[in-house]
Amino acid sequence: MQRVIARAQLLADEEMKALASVERLREQLLPWIEQGKFMTAALFKWERNLFLYVESLIDEPPAPEELMRDLSRYLEPWPGQAEKRLWIPMIDVFHFNAPASPEHWRRKEAVERRVGRVAHLKPEMVASYIYYHYQLQEEHAFHGPKYEIIALHENLLFGYQEFPAIVEEPVLPRKLKTNGTPADWSESRMDLHFQPWPDGHLYFKPVETWFALGE
Repeated sequence: MQRVIARAQLLADEEMKALASVERLREQLLPWIEQGKFMTAALFKWERNLFLYVESLIDEPPAPEELMRDLSRYLEPWPGQAEKRLWIPMIDVFHFNAPASPEHWRRKEAVERRVGRVAHLKPEMVASYIYYHYQLQEEHAFHGPKYEIIALHENLLFGYQEFPAIVEEPVLPRKLKTNGTPADWSESRMDLHFQPWPDGHLYFKPVETWFALGE
């Protein structure tokens, strides 16, 4: 199975028109959940940014442009390739756990909330953030929420979480045999990695959930 995270940007002044299509999008995606093709599908918004999160049980899931076709007219194309894109894949930079199989990943308890959150890294600290988090992730230095994941595009982080949080030991073997993660995580100085918000807050802030579907 695959976890897909993608980012799009709404055209200026098109938020309300885009929001009006959300119920139709939800209805179009619901059969994918009911037919067992997707385990989870959710759409989140922050400012003009949209974040799509999908857990696909099929090997080649449809592209976000296809799944979110009704939003296309409200999205700003991204430059950088010969054919401009409406959705940008975000890079998985941290997870405590990863799906070993559909059976391993299937929820055993009802999910009360599926939420998103965002934060900005200082551009010069992106490499350090990835270094510490990959080390923590692949050394299995300590356990955390099974379904939590953090993805990156440019210096913007998007995090997906579920509540109540389920903490399990990872099933997949760790990829690093080192033990470099600080015993006291505070020594990684994550406070120096984040770009402060205008109000002085560090770290992540919650975003708006447009819809969240799951088994």
